[in-house]
Amino acid sequence: MLVNFRSTHKSITWAGCVAQLYIFLSLGCTECLLLVVMAYDRYVAICQPLRYTIIMSRRLCLQMAATVWLSGFGNSMLQTILTVRLPRCGRNRVDHFFCELPALLKLACVDTSANEAEAFAVSVIFLLVPLGLILVSYGYIVAAVLRIRSAQGRLKAFNTCASHLAVVSLFYGTAIFMYLQPPSSYSQDRGKMVSLFYGIIAPMLNSLIYTLRNKDVHGALRRVLGRLFGSKRT
Repeated sequence: MLVNFRSTHKSITWAGCVAQLYIFLSLGCTECLLLVVMAYDRYVAICQPLRYTIIMSRRLCLQMAATVWLSGFGNSMLQTILTVRLPRCGRNRVDHFFCELPALLKLACVDTSANEAEAFAVSVIFLLVPLGLILVSYGYIVAAVLRIRSAQGRLKAFNTCASHLAVVSLFYGTAIFMYLQPPSSYSQDRGKMVSLFYGIIAPMLNSLIYTLRNKDVHGALRRVLGRLFGSKRT
C-alpha cells in the first residue's frame, strides 16, 4: 500500500491482490478476537484479582491465542476463496487503495447478493458478537471499580482499561461502519476513507495509545514538552 501511494504506476498482480486480501482479512479478524481476549484479561485482573494467576494460566492463554489465530486465518481463507471464484469478465480495475473485500466484489459480473449476505453474517460474528462480549465484561468491570472506596484506586483501575477502550472504539467503530452497512448505501469514496483510517491510521495510533501507559514515555514526553514551551517563552 505504501509503495502504491508513492508510485505513479499503481498496479498489482492478481496473485498479489489475492494475497493482500487474505492477509488483511486474517489480521483484521484476528484483532477482533484478540480485543475480546484482552477484555477478558482485564475483567479477571479487576474483578477476580486473587484468582488471576489461576484463571489466566499458561495453558488457557495458549488455547485462547491458538483459537483466535486459527479462527481469524480460517475465516479469511473462506472469504478469499469465495471472492476469487467470482467471474470478473475482464474487469481488472480496483477502485480502492488496496484489494479489500467490498471493492473486489464490485469487479464481479454476476449477482453477488449471496456473497454480500455471507460477508454480512460473518461480520456480525466477528464484529458485533465480540463487541457485545467486550461491553459485558466492561459492565462487570465498572461495577467492580465503583465498589472501590479509594478514589485513587478507582482512577488506577480505570487507567488500566483506558488504552484498551480507546483501541476498541477506533477499531470497531470504523470496521462496523464499513462492513455492516447495507450494500445499497455503500459509497466507494466514503469506503476508501474509512478503510484508510482503520487500515493505516488506527494501527499507527494503537502503538501511541499503548506506549503512553509507560512511565518512562510519560517522563520523556513531559521533558520534551517542557523544553518546547520553555523555549517559546524565552
